Amino acid sequence: MPFQGFRPSDFETFYIDELDERMEAIRNRIQPKFTSIGEYLTDELSVMLGKEMYLHIARHARRTKNPPTDTWLGIADNKRGYKKHPHFQVGLFDDHVFLWLAYIYEMPEKAEVADIFLDNQEQIEKLPNHYVLSLDHTKKEAFSIKKSDKDDITQALKRFRDVKKGEFLVGRHIDKNDPVLEDGDAFLQEAKQTFETLLPLYQLSVKQTSS
Repeated sequence: MPFQGFRPSDFETFYIDELDERMEAIRNRIQPKFTSIGEYLTDELSVMLGKEMYLHIARHARRTKNPPTDTWLGIADNKRGYKKHPHFQVGLFDDHVFLWLAYIYEMPEKAEVADIFLDNQEQIEKLPNHYVLSLDHTKKEAFSIKKSDKDDITQALKRFRDVKKGEFLVGRHIDKNDPVLEDGDAFLQEAKQTFETLLPLYQLSVKQTSS
């Protein structure tokens, strides 16, 4: 089924109090959209990278008490999982959609990738003005690359390298009221273009993790 865009009810999912009810809404409202989005972007990334990429949709299977505050899909070059690998994410909180190139704490080669990025930090600094960085995939907070000085980015990368739970995510936030989210085709093109912009960083990190 073609992706028709996000609707207010998708974001309102995260206002549902009970775990079971919120999970049911995630499964019924959001995950079918993730399937459509993810299949398109996985195919596009596979072509762009010249290798097969695989779609993974977060199931939140370990949740037994607190309902998830966000949900997402991941695209990686590993069929079995994505958390230990550089991967692309599309997901949403109650107030925005995020598009990330993500390196989360489960990744074994965190320190090596951080050092590669420190050596090539100018590639991060020259990303478009509306791109942002996050240091924790579980939180909404992100900071603007444009408004950060070089030292802020350096410190973020060092934290990613040196702190056991340190993470590094780079990409975009799109406010839930942005009209692009209501237009399925427009959003898919926006997501594709975002990931295409982030490909040089991904390729740097994959060379490191596969060497």
